[in-house]
Amino acid sequence: MEQNNLNGALQKPVGSGFNAASTTSDVIKGVDLNGKIAIVTGGDGGLGLEVTKTLSKAGATVIVPARDIEKAKLNLQGIANVEVEPMNLTEPASITLFAEKFLASGRPLHMLINNAGIMWTPLQRDSRGYEAQFSTNHLGHFQLTAKLWEALKKTEGARVVTVSSSAHHYSSVLFDDVNYHTREYNKFEAYGQSKTANVLFTVELDKKARPLGVRAYSLHPGLILDTNLGRHLTFEDFITLGAVNADGTPNEEAQAAMQKMSKTKEQGAATTVWAATSPQLQNIGGVYLQDVEVASYNPDAYDSNAGKSNPGGTFGVAPFALEPNAAQRLWVLSEELTDTKFDVQ
Repeated sequence: MEQNNLNGALQKPVGSGFNAASTTSDVIKGVDLNGKIAIVTGGDGGLGLEVTKTLSKAGATVIVPARDIEKAKLNLQGIANVEVEPMNLTEPASITLFAEKFLASGRPLHMLINNAGIMWTPLQRDSRGYEAQFSTNHLGHFQLTAKLWEALKKTEGARVVTVSSSAHHYSSVLFDDVNYHTREYNKFEAYGQSKTANVLFTVELDKKARPLGVRAYSLHPGLILDTNLGRHLTFEDFITLGAVNADGTPNEEAQAAMQKMSKTKEQGAATTVWAATSPQLQNIGGVYLQDVEVASYNPDAYDSNAGKSNPGGTFGVAPFALEPNAAQRLWVLSEELTDTKFDVQ
């Protein structure tokens, strides 16, 4: 029977036995990855580095594409079975070169982990004029997955894991102007749009790829305060986020809540590792995960495109991130914007 995640039909816990406090060591226990090959974007820093370490310890060969090769090699020093290659997610030619080199090696690809990303940046554009968060977080990973498709489809049980965020609740994909050429730029909305794109890409990829044995997952890693993703935030941004009051004093209630929700890097990377390796997900795909479990469906989520006034929190997955027509439309738009035909066959 064909799986269908319409209206969140598949967004139900599978009884993983894990929770928000589970670590990468917990979820990889008993998993043997000897002979497996993984590509982890952003695998030389932050949560990606924890993913790389974990997969390597379990026996996998991990390939880390990086903009700064020397920095990546330094960060990955001492980790076994790691290869570093040049690639920049906002430079299409570098993505193609990286993928072509991997395909030329003739090796299978068991795990593609689309982990790298930028968050809450001032308005920046790539060389094509595309808004940087959408370009980096979605378009670059779309093109990379497309270019590596031949290696994925010939690998039994291959998985594509794309790191999204609960911040996808901030915005659906606004197709009329995804790159902010006419509408006013909002860094939080733009990040949310890119993270919704990650979920929609997963939905459509899994639908197309599952007959060929490839499954796709998106996920929210959790709130990890010990990263540099928020380095672009201004004082006004912290007020907007509720972390500080308008007079500059800390919002102690909000900060206490953030501390309570926060995770270590080992906890934050756990859901990614689980998505890439767990046999518990063998018969399900196209779903959004969080806290090392299939996330719940949140029908009350805020949709900036529809103009709803009640956000309903940011737990679980928003309906607009699973909408099949939006997923199909995004796929076609992504092919157009990246000049990449992604035929899943």
